[in-house]
Amino acid sequence: MSTDRVKVAVVFGGRSSEHAISCVSAGSVLSHLDPERFDVVPVGIARDGAWVLGPGDPERLAITGRTLPEVDGTADAVALPGEPGRGLVRLDAGQAGEAFGGVDVVFPILHGAFGEDGTVQGLLEMAGLPYVGAGVLASAVGMDKEFAKKLLRAEGLTVADGVVLRPGTDMGFADRERLGLPLFVKPARAGSSMGVTRVIDPAALDAAIAEARRHDPKVLVEAGVPGREVECAVLEFPDGSVRASLPAELGYTGEFYDFESKYLDVSELQIPARLDDELTESVRWKAITAFRALDVQGLARVDFFVDDETGTVTVNEVNTMPGFTPSSAFPQMWAVTGLDYAELLTTLVETALARGTGLR
Repeated sequence: MSTDRVKVAVVFGGRSSEHAISCVSAGSVLSHLDPERFDVVPVGIARDGAWVLGPGDPERLAITGRTLPEVDGTADAVALPGEPGRGLVRLDAGQAGEAFGGVDVVFPILHGAFGEDGTVQGLLEMAGLPYVGAGVLASAVGMDKEFAKKLLRAEGLTVADGVVLRPGTDMGFADRERLGLPLFVKPARAGSSMGVTRVIDPAALDAAIAEARRHDPKVLVEAGVPGREVECAVLEFPDGSVRASLPAELGYTGEFYDFESKYLDVSELQIPARLDDELTESVRWKAITAFRALDVQGLARVDFFVDDETGTVTVNEVNTMPGFTPSSAFPQMWAVTGLDYAELLTTLVETALARGTGLR
């Protein structure tokens, strides 16, 4: 092995409701990073926010049956001081403040609040550590569906009609009449379909809003959009160019693509999606347009509804740190497009190093 391998800190877990999925994604990343090129340091964030040295064995981060993994907060403690040049430091007795070793780049495979929303990205900027993925602004906007949709709409992209319910507000009669049924009620700042409910009976709306508010006090209620669910992966390369993958089409047995369909049950993923050439290129072009509208860097998965009857392509959301689990669409789309998992991860790390930190 080369002695000048790039040291990559893979950070996972976190304080959000998507803690377990972040662990599963990290296990998959750890098993596919090229050991000839990278020296990997696994760093877990426990549910209480403690940073620890995580398990390096991907098997310990996998879903077993229907049991989800999580970070052991009692492992050796580490911290990332928010000042350039220090890197990771140990917190254990007798080693407090001791540098763990120079980290070249961080792969924050974190989903949800306190990780994917610009918070960890801000810490990494302060520490002067290059990192995979979107910067502070794009991460925050991508996580907040309200503001993401405003920027997408301003760019001329079609998004679902909806209403935002801030804390203490309820849905008025006029909005209920305008949006009709079915409705999708979701936390404004969450992912992995956590807290999402499909409402087909007006009597169930209040309970759906309450469920969404268990995850986020700000709730988004959207009109159902006709069409097939299609996803497209966007990737930035070290030279700054941006490409879109072949799209994937989702198939599932439930009412919508919920948490169980994504991670616990077997769902069909058709790659490439069953679209004609014109619609395929429209999806790919709009995925890149959405990527740039939010000023995303590194990578994103853009989700769409495609209506065969009208040809309308509606952007559902932009995910700035998509899942990397064995069943996740992002690496599978790139594999079919011609970039295997190991090459995909290498591209992400090399792009982060080329971009660096600070204004760019």
